[in-house]
Amino acid sequence: MLSNINIFDILFLDIETVPAEPDFTKLPEHVKEFWEKRSSKFRKENESAADVYGKAGLYAEFGKVVCISAGIINEANRKYLFRVKSFYGKKEKQILSEFSEMLSNFIAKKEVHLCAHNGKEFDFPYLSRRMLINEIELPGILDTAGKKPWETRFLDTMDLWKFGDFRYYISLDHLADVFGIETPKYEMNGSQVSEVYWKEDDLQKIARYCEQDVYCVAQIMLKFKGLDLIHPENIQSLTGS
Repeated sequence: MLSNINIFDILFLDIETVPAEPDFTKLPEHVKEFWEKRSSKFRKENESAADVYGKAGLYAEFGKVVCISAGIINEANRKYLFRVKSFYGKKEKQILSEFSEMLSNFIAKKEVHLCAHNGKEFDFPYLSRRMLINEIELPGILDTAGKKPWETRFLDTMDLWKFGDFRYYISLDHLADVFGIETPKYEMNGSQVSEVYWKEDDLQKIARYCEQDVYCVAQIMLKFKGLDLIHPENIQSLTGS
């Protein structure tokens, strides 16, 4: 039950991903063939594999992680504080390794749950797949082999909002709006991450966007648990400007 999970034992996550290459023409021929097959499942009749390559970042086999933001809630003077740190850059293996080390150290100290919006279908499996591709040992909390669904320590705000309705979908910003949570004014949206990475080369902009999503997930979880929200002035970013 959600009421049995301590809000201070939750690590809130969000990841940003992009296609592995700036455009379809840069792919090796054999990868182009695999993308042809994968994209045939969702592209329209008048679209080619190259036309929909912008969606490649959604698939761990064709994309890569460029930012991981992680946040925790603390308490001081009867107010919630939110500390968030981002791992980002152009070297995916370094991003994943540093995050994995932080995660392993964190879960060694307490019984931690990971929380993300749509995390069970995207963030958690994507991270796990990219870690294996980069030859990084999975932290125990991400290693789901042999575990039953209720044995994993994953929380998913979208899954919680479904209440068993498996067909249901709601975006993070929409759910925040439903709860009356004031969200930061974003400099960008998720569909622009690839362009900001490949064309603008602004990784800090991506990190700020990712951190805002993590903060939003934490606020929604506080709503689920009937607790007070975090005031914006009580956010501490360890990433830097």
